[in-house]
Amino acid sequence: MTQPLVSVRDLVIGAVTDSGRQVEIIRKVSFDIQPGEIVALIGESGSGKTTIALSLMGHCRPGCEIKGGSIQLADHQVTAMTDTQRARLRGTEASYIPQSAAAAFNPSQRIMDQVIEITDIHNLMTRAEAEAKAVELFRALALPEPETVGKRYPHQVSGGQLQRLSAAMALIGDPKLVIFDEPTTALDVTTQIEVLRAFRSVMAQGGMAGVYVSHDLAVVAQIADRIIVLKAGEIQEVGTTREILENPQHPYTKELLSAFDPVPYASASSDKAGQEAPILEVKNLSAGYGALKDGAPQIKILNDINFQMQRGSNLGVIGESGSGKSTLARAVAGILPRYQGDVVSNGTLLAPDLAQRSKDELRKVQIVFQLADTALNPSQSVGSILARPLQFYHGMSSKTREKRVIELLDMVQLPAAMRHRLPGELSGGQKQRVNFARALAAEPELILCDEITSALDTVVAAAMLDLLKDLQRDLGLSYMFISHDLSTVEAICDDVLVMYQGQLVEALPAAKMSESAEHPYSRLLISSVPKLDPDWLANLEHDPEIARAMQGR
Repeated sequence: MTQPLVSVRDLVIGAVTDSGRQVEIIRKVSFDIQPGEIVALIGESGSGKTTIALSLMGHCRPGCEIKGGSIQLADHQVTAMTDTQRARLRGTEASYIPQSAAAAFNPSQRIMDQVIEITDIHNLMTRAEAEAKAVELFRALALPEPETVGKRYPHQVSGGQLQRLSAAMALIGDPKLVIFDEPTTALDVTTQIEVLRAFRSVMAQGGMAGVYVSHDLAVVAQIADRIIVLKAGEIQEVGTTREILENPQHPYTKELLSAFDPVPYASASSDKAGQEAPILEVKNLSAGYGALKDGAPQIKILNDINFQMQRGSNLGVIGESGSGKSTLARAVAGILPRYQGDVVSNGTLLAPDLAQRSKDELRKVQIVFQLADTALNPSQSVGSILARPLQFYHGMSSKTREKRVIELLDMVQLPAAMRHRLPGELSGGQKQRVNFARALAAEPELILCDEITSALDTVVAAAMLDLLKDLQRDLGLSYMFISHDLSTVEAICDDVLVMYQGQLVEALPAAKMSESAEHPYSRLLISSVPKLDPDWLANLEHDPEIARAMQGR
């Protein structure tokens, strides 16, 4: 039998709670990874997926420590090594592709300098050789303009491109093991296909093994050979991808699979909604970036957008990376001043720039940003982050703020003790829930949600959507959902806007998107949603109609 590349035996990782109590967060975990094999770690937020994956590189998050067991990586006994010895492994024997490429890149340095940095740290090759190898990886990862993309800064490429560039950074040292930490979570479905295809191709060509951390079973189905199901730091079930998807044995695995299917949405809007002024009306809105010239910005993103939202209703906005979804939310919120058109809420015309809006107008329309990593101040505790809008909008005293912070955390299903932690001490899903709680602190009427469930596992995301529905009924909220996850849109939205290259190409009823879609791009988006089928991506690649549509993007 082939010698495993990775062998984990009885791994125990401990942590210190906010009260100083010692707890075990990973309990007696054992598994092997064969050379060239990709193993997926799945489970809900807090199950230990990323903690286990990082431990394979000998790394633990602050407050955590390997307490027992062993980790063997090739010829290296990782658990017996010093920190200096472990550092030599990273980038050469094992490498890491993060969930948030935007947070992983230094915005002030060019992409090429960051991609080849590991070759300099480990003295692997000359700079000229490193740059040539980087260009080869850019080409293999299907990046546009591979010869020159390295000269750009991170903000000058799309999210999908930045995620592939982070893969190039991880692969340049020819590691034997690559750890993927939810790398496609924040990507739209069409971009996700390109990234998955590129990952799969490069891993196969290099014969590298992989650990794929994800909550998205459909994505795991396309890339993993085996699946390890985790809950509360313990393994629940192990099997081949097909075995887990088609014949799950453990009740928790069955729960994860059942959460994959969206629950039909029952609208919360009342019959009176049509008689009231729309909660949001956008008329002939155009927006872009750069200095104004002849009344228009240098880079035009949105062109003549028109739509209405009734109070109590939810509107989905879907489209690929760069289509203008997030720009639309920023223009409505006033973060990016529109240069043409109107934004009206409850019959009141809102100023283009949020600096010109009243405090009450700001309170009523809140935005929850996509990347909680960059939206939350890393040096402030969760309690301080949530207390700030309470003081700004409501002038609450210190004692009242403390009580309300605990209530807000409870609303988003987080323990009260979480208020003492820093964002860096939270999981991706926990950070996004804090992000949402901050918007709730203002007591808004309309919340602009920019991919707010993208960082959550399927079970927690389903619970979060149920929570949002309850809050909507209790507080009379309306949501505008920007999402690449069509199942999320189906689960909580009444209607859907399809955007492509800054234009609104189609408006569809959320419950009947597949049947109602007429525009070719709408049909492409719907057909690009991954299925719980290991052969789905391969079959999609051979579908000539989809292939032509993808090439024409």
